Amino acid sequence: MLSRAGWNNVVIFSMLLMIFFLNGFHHKFFAEKSEHHKQLLLPAQSFVLALAYPGSKVERIGTSWRSEGEWQASPQQIETLLADWLQTELMTQDKPSELPAALSAAQFWLAGQELPWVIQVFKHEQQYYLFDAQRQLWFSAEASTVQGLFIPISLE
Repeated sequence: MLSRAGWNNVVIFSMLLMIFFLNGFHHKFFAEKSEHHKQLLLPAQSFVLALAYPGSKVERIGTSWRSEGEWQASPQQIETLLADWLQTELMTQDKPSELPAALSAAQFWLAGQELPWVIQVFKHEQQYYLFDAQRQLWFSAEASTVQGLFIPISLE
């Protein structure tokens, strides 16, 4: 037989379990039905230290930028490109079927990240797809968006 203090503990734990389960059901029942949603290409509040494309690299030098390789750009052009990367939101989607090899990739070295953040670009039947290797996310994108993000290289 439980004492009065024991029954109080049973009631308290029962109430906590009930709150936990009801809160979980609430999120399950009222969640968005769509699996796909708009998401930023790079994590929110990312601080980019360097960005590399095949044959080109830009890196932060103090408060400014410098470019190396085939694409020679002014610090303002580099800042505009990076702002595009940081602000672009695309619709996520399932992995497309029968994709050819990646056209190219962009590697970002972000503050606080040990490994580079890699975004690959694919093209299939006049549609572009971006793949975020870290989060294992696929995005569909317009040609103009992709060409703006991959401006230092030719994707054709």
